[in-house]
Amino acid sequence: MTDLVIGADGLARCAWGASTPDYVPYHDREWGRPLRGDDALYERMTLEAFQSGLSWLTILRKRPAFRLAFDDFRIEAVAAYGEADVTRLLADAGIVRNRAKVEAAIANARAALELPEGLSALLWSYAPSPRADRLASFAEVPALTPESTALAKALKKRGFRFVGPTTAYALMQATGMVDDHLAGCHVAGVMGSTP
Repeated sequence: MTDLVIGADGLARCAWGASTPDYVPYHDREWGRPLRGDDALYERMTLEAFQSGLSWLTILRKRPAFRLAFDDFRIEAVAAYGEADVTRLLADAGIVRNRAKVEAAIANARAALELPEGLSALLWSYAPSPRADRLASFAEVPALTPESTALAKALKKRGFRFVGPTTAYALMQATGMVDDHLAGCHVAGVMGSTP
């Protein structure tokens, strides 16, 4: 299986997860592990939107600066941002300075505040049933699914931006709503468990 690699520690990983030292802890401890909580999921949603058109590695390396710039992704704090905050964010070289994405992050925080059930409950309500078996290769991993398409539609209907079906599926992968670690990867299947 060329889509898996054996690391210096002797553990088999999805090849992307060993492609750079920055990815190893993210692959092993975060990606694909169930994540709940409105602020935590808002952070991941926001970072996935900022990643659109860029490498995830860029976002991962900038994540500490994003957390500082966006008040640790506390929904209430970001929802209260005004034009001065937009200007501040667009001047922050530590993050991705894209006006549409910055404004979407603020609009999404406001939309999240309006959800009676909360963001976590809404997102997880679109998680598909777990697969019987892990996929064997990256070629089998979809870019989007009926569930991610439905989630994107539901989010857009509620005023969220930068949440197309592909971004929604990346969010599902990153937060453990789906388990796209490949068969043979050392990361134990944790689908549906509470982090």
